[in-house]
Amino acid sequence: MRSWVVGARLLLLLQLVLVLGAVRLPPCTDPWHCTDPPRYTPDWPSLDSRPLPAWFDEAKFGVFVHWGVFSVPAWGSEWFWWHWQGEKLPQYESFMKENYPPDFSYADFGPRFTARFFNPDSWADLFKAAGAKYVVLTTKHHEGYTNWPSPVSWNWNSKDVGPHRDLVGELGTAIRKRNIRYGLYHSLLEWFHPLYLRDKKNGFKTQYFVNAKTMPELYDLVNRYKPDLIWSDGEWECPDTYWNSTDFLAWLYNDSPVKDEVVVNDRWGQNCSCHHGGYYNCKDKFQPETLPDHKWEMCTSIDQRSWGYRRDMEMADITNESTIISELVQTVSLGGNYLLNVGPTKDGLIVPIFQERLLAVGKWLSINGEAIYASKPWRVQSEKNSVWYTSKGLAVYAILLHWPEYGILNLISPIATSATKVTMLGIQKDLKWSLNPSGKGLLVFLPQLPPAALPTEFAWTIKLTGVK
Repeated sequence: MRSWVVGARLLLLLQLVLVLGAVRLPPCTDPWHCTDPPRYTPDWPSLDSRPLPAWFDEAKFGVFVHWGVFSVPAWGSEWFWWHWQGEKLPQYESFMKENYPPDFSYADFGPRFTARFFNPDSWADLFKAAGAKYVVLTTKHHEGYTNWPSPVSWNWNSKDVGPHRDLVGELGTAIRKRNIRYGLYHSLLEWFHPLYLRDKKNGFKTQYFVNAKTMPELYDLVNRYKPDLIWSDGEWECPDTYWNSTDFLAWLYNDSPVKDEVVVNDRWGQNCSCHHGGYYNCKDKFQPETLPDHKWEMCTSIDQRSWGYRRDMEMADITNESTIISELVQTVSLGGNYLLNVGPTKDGLIVPIFQERLLAVGKWLSINGEAIYASKPWRVQSEKNSVWYTSKGLAVYAILLHWPEYGILNLISPIATSATKVTMLGIQKDLKWSLNPSGKGLLVFLPQLPPAALPTEFAWTIKLTGVK
């Protein structure tokens, strides 16, 4: 009798387990009692509700790297192939006639992309010295050539043609040894891929290219390299429904090996930029005038005319150090991240002028990084565009882009208290200050030092504690 009862109970328990397994329980909404993370559905309201992993906002500064077969002609810009054979611009056609045989095709540039002097550890050392907290490498630009052995890019990838190396993997290993986050840029479209052209001809009602190329590559990149960030691009000709973007992002957030830490941008289809995704790029070199209500990033290039390396680059095209620092300060003050681009040569070298600019940022951050990394926007972001504010904990940082006349800084926004203390980062002594005669803010008496003795050449940081 007892054995029958035990058996019946076991049978009832088994049935209960089967029933519960078949029932799809609603997602848990009480954070104090949930044990499982929320499941995101493949739609923008759900995907946009995902909190942005904290590391990205804390990072503030990253380095962008545009590198590919376009680095071989290294002329005009990284859109060389499109300008030459898509738009058929006269200057590009002339360049090819003057420098290459009549029957030379773009594919013939592939074997010349050698990466012969590419040393991933040297790159990683440079990026660390620059103060970068994340690095984003182009895995594939609009030309379709992949910097890793993509299984769906036969004979048009860095393992089969050119370097015969896994460039994405090698740099990732070196970057992560230095505790820098690793991001992967990926273009959704390819200008001249036959399947993409077929879908375009069909008004993007078919998805031959997406199913055979774009999505297999994105899943491969995530599973193979486990990136901290996916920097999507090449979305502008089609809606996100063509790209299957929401399906991919739902998998990325729910089930991928990087679901808890991965960050994505906003380029996932027409009209997504500045509206959907993890953080917003909005457009290249985007600079808002006021504090946005969503995390954003300014991506810009040291070479103002190109993202890829150009042999026809001139000094007038190179952004100067003070402008780079000023952009970094203003971007962080307005709650953004600053992603600064370099274009290596076909041989895998980062030319000295780019190195110099990156090292200048690193030198500045070695003194002023306290006001940048993991900072938050203050209640006031700037005063007359010459002083920009950030904050961290109880400290407020006023970053001067211009040295004030007579060395007296007039700060209008901070409200002094009996506990107010004023210092300059890089100088140990406290600075003298007084209440502003106008009744608003305070006057700070800056160090009376020759320029060479100041902590930095430009953009000096005043740290204020005990202010409101």
